[in-house]
Amino acid sequence: MCGIAGAYFWPDGGPLTDRLTKTLAHRGPDGSGRYDHGEVHLGHRRLSIVDLTETGAQPMVKDGLALTYNGELYNAPELRKELEAVGVRFRGTSDTEVLLEAWRKWGTEGLHRLRGMFAFGVFDERSGELVLVRDQLGIKPLFLVRRGKGVAFASELKALAAELGGSLTVDDTALVASLLYYWVPDGRCAFREAEKLPPGSWARFRPNGDVERGTFWSLRQVAEEGAAYEGEFDLDAVIEDSTRKHLIADVPVATFLSGGLDSSYLTALAARERPGISAYTIGFRAEDAKFEAMPDDLMYAKKVAAKFGVDLHEIEIAPQVLDLLPRMTYHLDEPIGDPAAINSYLICTAAREAGVKVMLSGMGADELFAGYRKHLANKIAVQYQRVPGLVRRPVESLVDRLPVATSKRGFRSVRFAKRFLSFAELPEETAFRRSYTMYDQAELAGLLNPDLAGAVDDVITEHADTYHDNTLSDFVNRMCLADSRLFLPGLNLAYTDRSSMAASTEVRTPFVDIEVVKAAFRIPGDKKIVKRQGKMALKEAALSILPAEIVHRPKGLFSAPLRAWMSRDLAPLVREVTNEGELVKAGFLRREALRKLVDEDASGQQDRSKHLWHILTLEYWYRGAVSARTT
Repeated sequence: MCGIAGAYFWPDGGPLTDRLTKTLAHRGPDGSGRYDHGEVHLGHRRLSIVDLTETGAQPMVKDGLALTYNGELYNAPELRKELEAVGVRFRGTSDTEVLLEAWRKWGTEGLHRLRGMFAFGVFDERSGELVLVRDQLGIKPLFLVRRGKGVAFASELKALAAELGGSLTVDDTALVASLLYYWVPDGRCAFREAEKLPPGSWARFRPNGDVERGTFWSLRQVAEEGAAYEGEFDLDAVIEDSTRKHLIADVPVATFLSGGLDSSYLTALAARERPGISAYTIGFRAEDAKFEAMPDDLMYAKKVAAKFGVDLHEIEIAPQVLDLLPRMTYHLDEPIGDPAAINSYLICTAAREAGVKVMLSGMGADELFAGYRKHLANKIAVQYQRVPGLVRRPVESLVDRLPVATSKRGFRSVRFAKRFLSFAELPEETAFRRSYTMYDQAELAGLLNPDLAGAVDDVITEHADTYHDNTLSDFVNRMCLADSRLFLPGLNLAYTDRSSMAASTEVRTPFVDIEVVKAAFRIPGDKKIVKRQGKMALKEAALSILPAEIVHRPKGLFSAPLRAWMSRDLAPLVREVTNEGELVKAGFLRREALRKLVDEDASGQQDRSKHLWHILTLEYWYRGAVSARTT
């Protein structure tokens, strides 16, 4: 795992590449490198994972090709054998050299062969062409800015913003999208002049200024092919194979272990391959956990660790959130309002201090196998719509009057009930959007400057277009596909990459693997959600190694005690941002609408803690963006 940067036909491209690479130093503290050839400049920061010697150093230059690469190829051993069989000779043992030789032999036609996470730039000295590539599922980031026939690129937006900030303008529609979702969709970028290379795609830049783009992998196509699949397969074997491949490293590997199904399953499989493997878990201050009514995940994590001989390390999450909030906002690149990023950062920091460079995460299982509460809730909503209105109305009136919290504790069941009733009677796509986004369309518009009404419409339309962009007849798999295209790359993979790399740690996601994804979409929705149980296909596979009490335990949360933080640690900051924040002063947000959110949350009638947390992250991000433009 590394940081990459570069410039092509860009004024002062060499010095710019140096500065971009320096900003990415946290992604690769083990080494740095530069390559220059005419109008191309490639930079690299190295986190040494495979082949720790100089034969794995980058940018890697060999026989007319130069490569700067961020990622891991989990099928590198198989590709190496295939290439050696046709006469390729390797200097070292790195997957970087395998990728370079695979590119030489197959070019873009061979990209579908790659199994892993990656973003890279490869320059051909003979043709003078630069090609940028991003992995199939968007695990690794790649940002770029184009000017004329030139392009500058980097692993993180903050590098480009720091150097080009004076010429970059905030994309208001991206910020509107972040308010709706609490993250910026992968198809948008917080700065108008910047873009993210889409997952499963490449872009070729030629010396004459021409740009060619292509797609080598389509998640929609994989899902549709999966729906037509009629064969049999062993899901446990697919996940076991992926986990084994994700353990390839020349340095220590550990796991996240929350005690939930996904992390427990991967930890058990990893422990079978690497006995005595370390795992890291989180706990919260007792008063915070009680106020938030959080499940005792630690108890389950300890049971898994004991059963499989795992060396478990507990990290108590009692952070100085006032200090961490601006730091995390900087590292996350774009406004992301999920406090799980703090958990990830603190766990990775602790692991790094213990000498661990690589962590395995259960990220992606919920999206692919219908494990979120929203998946089950949307199925129940279809049934709820059949209940006579004379029965529904009194229930809705009662729930509306119930508080979500008192001064001493929160009521999770009431929060869930209020959330469910906010979308239960809506059409499918609208209900799905409302089941996980922050506001309905009218609420979002009411929070913003009236001039942004068109941006609200655009964001809502984009969600609908993405949701309907498939031919699937399976309701559950339509939700899984939408999550895998929106929620997974836009939020979970984004914060996982930035928060872990901020701690100079590589996080690998065995569920977010092209073979696991193919298998997931071969499973019909009625095998994923059975009665009132989500993720049933994965649970049945996990029973091959995990005890039933872990497999069928209540779903845990990789989150944080937001209500406790808002009512205590962050209350003064919330008041400051609501009344005199830069977003209010700029006219982007309406002061009275913000005050209403604060009042609703303070009264305990509505749970607005997540809304307010994201507004704080958006405020800090916006301050940084404005500062970059004026320096």
